[in-house]
Amino acid sequence: MKRVLLLIFSVSFSFLSFCQAKKNRLDSLLKTLYADQQPGAFITIEQKSKIIFKQGYGLANLQTKEKILSSTNLNIGSLTKQFTAYSILLLAQQGRLSLNDKLAKYFPGFNPKTGNSISIQQLLTHSSGIMDHYEHTDTSIVRHATDKDVLEAVKNLGNTYFIPGSHYRYSNTAYCLLALIIEKLSGISYNDFIRKNIFEPLGMKHSAVLKIGSPIYQPAIGYDINGNEKESHQLDADQSIFFSTEGDGGIYTSMDDYLKWCNAWQTGIKLNKALIQQAQSARFLIDSANQLSYGYGWFVSEKNKEKIVYHTGSNGGFRAIAFFIPSQHYSVVIFSNRTDINLEDLVQEINKLLHVNNKSFTKIESLVSFTDWPIFAPCKEIPLFSTSFKKNWNASDMALN
Repeated sequence: MKRVLLLIFSVSFSFLSFCQAKKNRLDSLLKTLYADQQPGAFITIEQKSKIIFKQGYGLANLQTKEKILSSTNLNIGSLTKQFTAYSILLLAQQGRLSLNDKLAKYFPGFNPKTGNSISIQQLLTHSSGIMDHYEHTDTSIVRHATDKDVLEAVKNLGNTYFIPGSHYRYSNTAYCLLALIIEKLSGISYNDFIRKNIFEPLGMKHSAVLKIGSPIYQPAIGYDINGNEKESHQLDADQSIFFSTEGDGGIYTSMDDYLKWCNAWQTGIKLNKALIQQAQSARFLIDSANQLSYGYGWFVSEKNKEKIVYHTGSNGGFRAIAFFIPSQHYSVVIFSNRTDINLEDLVQEINKLLHVNNKSFTKIESLVSFTDWPIFAPCKEIPLFSTSFKKNWNASDMALN
């Protein structure tokens, strides 16, 4: 019996030592990337349904020297789209809309050529071909663009990039219009709908949709960083006209709050798990060779029969990624307030350190170049309206803000 107990103890000790060694290597990697006195990130890793790593690095605010904590609120860019998509599916489940409904039903003044041909489902899957709003917005009268400004910019346009439903092209415009549909059907603001139906039930007390003039709880500042000199320049709503649109990338949340959202849709407690499964299923094929599709607010990769769901976010000086392998109960979530670190590459490095199979993860940057418009679309920042766009011209997550 003593020998058996000694063997069990030895195996357990060796396993714990191995796990700690991996965590130490991971911590060393992250400290190399995120210096103490530079903008940083918060990283959480879950393995076999247990959080094995949860740590912040660097500063949330270079002026005040506040550190990035699990309670720090960062803008999560296009991770907002999963909340927008869930809200649309919730309204559909309640019988208040159909995914086959056309734009014209909710926006009677929309150009009939496009309004009668684009469906809600096509908006959800980036297959609508709707024109981007950036170059059609009158920026001489707009300082902080809203979703209503997006509508004004595109409602009279009678052409699309392609026949709706025939191709994929990432569209922030689409998700701004989806947010307006949520407002029309609910009779309340997008912010209030998200708060009432998601934030409050889940106890996400300090999460919010950005509204100019309304304070954010414990906010981080976003920074554009020159990769060579590591010079940091603030890049938030005051520096970017389109930072403030809502349905495509307006949510500020902390790691503590976001993990409540993740736990809720994984367990089905306080959220409708069937709607999440619907959102995280392949809905529109992007690349057949890599079995990469878009769901509703999520990218879905099924290469090598290993399902992965993920999304990145990019808005101003903020970057984010949420990466999940459901069958392994494995996830990596990173919220960052700097522009110069490729989070898709970082997730792959983390996977290697933890011996997690990387083969099924198809990065967008490996599929396309900047000119491949059916897949790649610009983020909220375009050359006319941001100091950071040209510096990040080839950043992979610019396609997914």
